Amino acid sequence: MADEGLTGKRVLITGGTKGAGKAIADRLRAAGSQVIVTARTAPEDDDTTNFLAADLSTSAGVAALLAALAARWGGVDILINNVGCSASPSGGFAALTDEDWAQELNVNLLPAVRLDRGLLPGMLGQGAGVIVHVGSILRKMPLFAASLAYSAAKAALVTYSKGLAQEVSPKGVRVLTVSPGFVQTEAAERLVERLAAQAGSDYATALQGLMDSLGGIPMGRPAYPEEVAELVTFLVSGRAAYLSSTEFVIDGGTLPTV
Repeated sequence: MADEGLTGKRVLITGGTKGAGKAIADRLRAAGSQVIVTARTAPEDDDTTNFLAADLSTSAGVAALLAALAARWGGVDILINNVGCSASPSGGFAALTDEDWAQELNVNLLPAVRLDRGLLPGMLGQGAGVIVHVGSILRKMPLFAASLAYSAAKAALVTYSKGLAQEVSPKGVRVLTVSPGFVQTEAAERLVERLAAQAGSDYATALQGLMDSLGGIPMGRPAYPEEVAELVTFLVSGRAAYLSSTEFVIDGGTLPTV
C-alpha cells in the first residue's frame, strides 16, 4: 500500500468496535496510524490494547475518556466521531417523550460536541488536525414513523460541523462530515432477520423491503463497511488536504435530490 501520509498519526474513533467504525479502525491501522477506539463495551475479539471504554452519552463519560486519552497520548491528530444510533420508539411524533429526544441528542450530537471541545485545543495548538463527523442521509429524508428524533439529531450534527469548520479551518484544522445511507453491518443484518421473521418471509425479501422503504437504492445493495472506511481514510489523508466544511454522502444513490 502506497504511503498515504497517515503513518504514526494518532487517531481516536468513537463507536469503533463494530460496523463501519471497526472497518475505519482496521483501514487506518493498515495505513500505519496509531488507533484507539472507544465504545461502551469491549471489542468482541477481546483485544483491549487499543480500546478505551466510555459511555459518551454523558458529560462524565466524555470527561473520563479525555482524561485517559491525555494520559496515553496527550492529544490526537485525527478524531472520527462515529458513535450514534437510534433507540427511540417508532410511531411518529406522539410516541416521542422529552426523554427520547434528550437521549437522541445525547447519543448522536453531544458526544461530538464535547469531544471536539476537549481535543480541538490541542489540534489548534499544533496547527493541524482533522475531524470527521459521521452523519446520516436520514437528515435529508427523515422517516417520521421510525427515525424522527434521530434524523433531527443528525441534521443538527451536520449543521454544527459546517459552522465549526468555518471557525477552525483557517487555523489548520479540517472538519468534514460523512453521511452514509444503509450500511450492511451486523446490526443491520440482525434487523433484516427480525423483519423476515415478523413477515414470515426470507432474508432477501426482507432486505429488499427495507431498501424499498428508503425509496430504493439505485446500486441495488447496501454499502459495505469497508467502503465507508475507504472514503473516511481518503478524507483524513494528505490527499484531501484542501477539503473542509463539506458533507460527503455515501448511499449508492439513495437520496433522490441534489
